[in-house]
Amino acid sequence: MNLDFGFTDLSGTFSVLDVVLALTLAFACSLTVAWTYRASHRNISYSQSYVHTLIILGMLIALIMLVVGSNIARAFALVGALSVVRFRNAIKETRDVGFIFLVMALGMACGTRFYTLAAIATLVICAVILLMHRFNWFALNVQRQVVKVQVPADGDDYTGMIDDVLIRCTDEYELISTETVRGGSLLEMAYTARMKKGVAPSALVEQLRGINAGQKATVLTGYDQTDM
Repeated sequence: MNLDFGFTDLSGTFSVLDVVLALTLAFACSLTVAWTYRASHRNISYSQSYVHTLIILGMLIALIMLVVGSNIARAFALVGALSVVRFRNAIKETRDVGFIFLVMALGMACGTRFYTLAAIATLVICAVILLMHRFNWFALNVQRQVVKVQVPADGDDYTGMIDDVLIRCTDEYELISTETVRGGSLLEMAYTARMKKGVAPSALVEQLRGINAGQKATVLTGYDQTDM
């Protein structure tokens, strides 16, 4: 009985040129998406590592699609292998998830050799993202604040006094939470509010400090644009 120790090439379904084209185009498309993400990012949570991951992920998905091809058994084997991976980092912005799915879709298109589709989709989708950023589509111009006030947890009517200050300084407000702090010795009340024109956050803090026995008072401005 003769044992065959020869090397068998399993890549017969695609050529070396296919591999080069798929990975190169995946890199170019992912790089365009990464540049678009950087150019359109507004908040303070920018991460260079995340942008690098977008490029790596696009090329990795293209490679996976080349490996899988039309082999169903290989596809199930890869699903089982990848199912053991657990990601612990939380995505801070909803749009970051969209960019992840975008580079995955482009990687799939490159890996399945839909090169024209990948190139056109990259240009069109990135152009739409830049247009939304440039013209600030669907922005809500009404800026709201979060007001947090700590008061002693005794029988005094601090809620009524806080309401009086908020009525004077805001156009509208709403109590969203009340909790005890410092072992129950203080109450912390949080409100959403829309400041009146001409009223500075520091003026509101000063008035709140005047009625809450010198405890902490905080006004968070633009909380919807800031990672908390």
